[in-house]
Amino acid sequence: MPVNRSRNLNKQVSGPLRTISSQARLGQERFRGPRPRSSPCLAMASQFSGALQLTDLDDFITPSQECIKPVQIDRTPGKVGKIRVEDDGSYTEISQSGEEVKLKKAKITLNDCLACSGCITSAESVLISQQSQDELYRVLHENAAHAETGDPSQEKVVVVSVSPQARASLAAKFKLSSETAGKKLTAFFKRLGVHYVFDTTFARNFSLIESCHEFIRRYQALETDKKSLPMLASACPGWICYAEKTHGSYILPYISTSKSPQQVMGSIVKDYLAQRLGKTADSVYHVTVMPCFDKKLEASRADFFSEVYQTRDVDCVITSGEVEKMLEKEGSSLTDAEEMDLDSVFLHGTPEPTYSHRGGGSGGYLEHIAIHAASVLHGHKVDDLQYKVLRNQDFQEVTVEAEGKPPLKFAIAYGFRNIQNIVQRIKRNKCTYHFVEIMACPSGCSNGGGQIRSGGEGESQKERLQSVEEIYKGVPVVDPFQQRQVEELYAQWLGGRDSDMAKRLLHTQYHEIEKSTSALTIKW
Repeated sequence: MPVNRSRNLNKQVSGPLRTISSQARLGQERFRGPRPRSSPCLAMASQFSGALQLTDLDDFITPSQECIKPVQIDRTPGKVGKIRVEDDGSYTEISQSGEEVKLKKAKITLNDCLACSGCITSAESVLISQQSQDELYRVLHENAAHAETGDPSQEKVVVVSVSPQARASLAAKFKLSSETAGKKLTAFFKRLGVHYVFDTTFARNFSLIESCHEFIRRYQALETDKKSLPMLASACPGWICYAEKTHGSYILPYISTSKSPQQVMGSIVKDYLAQRLGKTADSVYHVTVMPCFDKKLEASRADFFSEVYQTRDVDCVITSGEVEKMLEKEGSSLTDAEEMDLDSVFLHGTPEPTYSHRGGGSGGYLEHIAIHAASVLHGHKVDDLQYKVLRNQDFQEVTVEAEGKPPLKFAIAYGFRNIQNIVQRIKRNKCTYHFVEIMACPSGCSNGGGQIRSGGEGESQKERLQSVEEIYKGVPVVDPFQQRQVEELYAQWLGGRDSDMAKRLLHTQYHEIEKSTSALTIKW
């Protein structure tokens, strides 16, 4: 399916307009648009993988195809002056009287990107000025300045939540175990001035539990609501961005409303933790370390913004690669860092253990939903699921059968070629699956665009990915339904699993983004 390459930013302004082609240097970085979702190796942003080349799917924008943002210009009567292009690429406007004014470049903000209907996928190579390690440094420096002037009331509580996939990437880079890498990251961030460091695996407990319950509700509602199934996973913001911009209202009803672990962690930090600390949400600065740039877009959604406190659930997202840059800036290596225990959201001082969940490196949504569904709908326990590889390793299915019961069918679909397959099946009413775990990146979250790539140190990118997955899977697994602390939070914080507060803080909604009809979006 051909896709518009132009990224016309759909911002409505009144008055005369001048279209500015922006190099969009946010900070010192250039806005290049999304990279192709390739290989396992994403080192070459200008090449498609063989899988993508077999289709007409076009989700790549070359660096020369820049974002376009309409800007309102206040014009005065008289003749139009001249524009001079300087040697450094900047523009100078020369009025009729000879006065020279250097023109400012248009800046593409994260909200512009979310409002745009020009592109269909995530912006993995979009480095956003308000979503970077520089922003974290700014807050830490402001805190230090307040401490020096003796005004601690202005200091923000800085919280960093690290995803297990990002931790595994850093562990693979520095040849550490996942647990050791987590402890060294905790020490590194606290040395910079961070107050608390958490593991988002704790938040994923809630995301998995809510997804399991949602699936049962949808399955039981199938007779009256034909769009209740198949349920499509919602933890990948690249997939959500694609669905909202390309398929809109047709596909959105099928997508799970359960929040991703990042955004559940945002609710925990800005609501539960803030209450425990006696703080308001706007006095807590929450940073997450994630395996992909798409999480920056997810954190900036209007659905995750508090109008009361004028703050986001996740203030800043940095990737594994950006943490590596922070280590380089500090002249430090994770190998040489001290070790400190991860913090607990209960603030009881007990070291937080490192654990994971069964299933693949994308969170194990299929694994948990299939086992839970077999228990509730079929009345029997399933210990091991048998995966059947279909067209490729990123498209697999699982069937759960029981005598006298209709079979339950599940699938994983990673990468946009396989996602297209699922979407087209749904549109033709030929999708036989009850649940599909969808992720935009081939090989899933462990291979996210923000992960640290192999530097050619005698290790290929394929070997690096394999190392990341082995480290990720080398952590003890737990059953989210059997976690006492999770049950405590459901009771103390949310008032029960099916309470209105649980629905408000653990679920979200999606929005169709209308296609722009501007001539700038025409694919020539």
